[in-house]
Amino acid sequence: MRMYLLALNPTDSVTEGFLPAARTLGLGVTVLTDQPAAHRARYPDTEVLACDVRDFRAVIALISARRPPDAVFTNSDHLQTQAALAAEYFALPAKDWRAALRTKDKALLRRHLAAAGADRVFSLEIPGRTPPAEVLATTGEPPFPCVVKPREGVASEDVVMAGTAGELLARCEEIRARRPGTALVVEEFLEGELYTLETLGDGRTRHVLGGFRTELSPAPYFIEERLRFVPAHPPDVVSRIVSQLDALGVGFGSCHTEFVVGPDGRARIIEVNYRAIGDQCDLLLAELLGIPLFEHVLRTHLGEPLPADLGARTDGAALLDYPYARHPGTLTAAPGPADLTFGDVRLTYRPLRETGERHDLYHTNRDILGVVRATGRDQGSVDTAVRDFLAAQQWEITP
Repeated sequence: MRMYLLALNPTDSVTEGFLPAARTLGLGVTVLTDQPAAHRARYPDTEVLACDVRDFRAVIALISARRPPDAVFTNSDHLQTQAALAAEYFALPAKDWRAALRTKDKALLRRHLAAAGADRVFSLEIPGRTPPAEVLATTGEPPFPCVVKPREGVASEDVVMAGTAGELLARCEEIRARRPGTALVVEEFLEGELYTLETLGDGRTRHVLGGFRTELSPAPYFIEERLRFVPAHPPDVVSRIVSQLDALGVGFGSCHTEFVVGPDGRARIIEVNYRAIGDQCDLLLAELLGIPLFEHVLRTHLGEPLPADLGARTDGAALLDYPYARHPGTLTAAPGPADLTFGDVRLTYRPLRETGERHDLYHTNRDILGVVRATGRDQGSVDTAVRDFLAAQQWEITP
C-alpha cells in the first residue's frame, strides 16, 4: 500500500509521528514537497519527490504518473485543500475540499459561520494589493480593539492587535511590507480565556480528545508561551464548538480548533486548523492519552472506521512551555536535547534553533527557541518539573 504525503517544511510530527505510524501500518510513503533536499536530509529512508505541492494540478499529475495511491495525506496547514482535491480525484477517502478551503481562508470561515447562523463576528477582508485605507473609507472603522492577520496565515504569523484606526493602518502597512500583496482580515477582538479543542473523526464518528488552555504573550502580539492539557471541557462548551465545526463541514481526520470562552461563558471560535495540533503538542497528546493517535489519523485516510471507544486515558496532566527570544541577534548559548524523569513526570526538551543562527525578532511563534513538554499524573508536579528545568537552563542571544 502506498501513501503520498504532501509537505512543505520537515516537521517533528512527521519524523516522530506519521512516518513511524505509516511503517506500523505497512504503508510505503512517498513525500511530495517543494523542498526535497531538506526532506531527504531529515528522512533519508523515505522516498522524496520534488513537486509544486501548493498546486493541486501538479500533485495530481505527479501521482498519476507513478504507483496508484491508497491514501493522499498532509498535516500541513497550507496544503489541506490540495491534498483533499488530489484524494478526491483518485476517489480516495478525504476531507471535503470545501471545508478545507473555508477553514484555511479566515474571511470565508467568518462568512460561512454567519450565514449558517452559528456565530457572527465582525470581520473585514482587505484584498491583496488593495490599500487598507481605501477599504476602511468604504466600510467604516471596525470595533476597537481589533486584530489584523493574513487571511490565510498560521501560527501567530503577523497577527497583531490594534487599538485605533491609526494603529490599524500602521499594522496593515507593516504586514504588507513583509508580505507584499497579501490579503488581510480585520476582526473584532474576542475577549476571554483561550483554549483548544482537539478532535478526530472518520466522517461518521467524532472523538473529542480534550484540549489545551493557552497562555499568550502580552498584547499586541500573540505568541503562544505555554499550554496546559484540559482532559475535558464543559459539555456546553464542547457542544457549541462542535456545532460550529459541523456548520463548517469539519469532521474527517484530525482538527485543531482554537476558541475563547468569554466573560458571558460563550465559546467562540478564533480559528480552525484542519489538521493535528502542531508544535509537538500532538506528540505529547499521543503519549498522554496512551493511544496510537497517528495510526488512527492515517487509518481514516485509508477508509477505515474509527473504533467507538479509543481507549484513551483521562487521568493525565501535561504542560508545554516555549522559551522564546525577546530581542534579535545570534544564539550563542543554549541547552541541547534532554529526556528526563522527575518522579512520575517525564520531561522532554527539543531545541528549535541551532547555536550560531542569527534571527530577527518576529513577534510570532518563529521566535521560539525550543519546546519543553512534560507529562505526569498531577498538574502541580508537572508544572514544578518544567519550572525547575527552565530555571536551570540558559539561552544567550548576542545582538
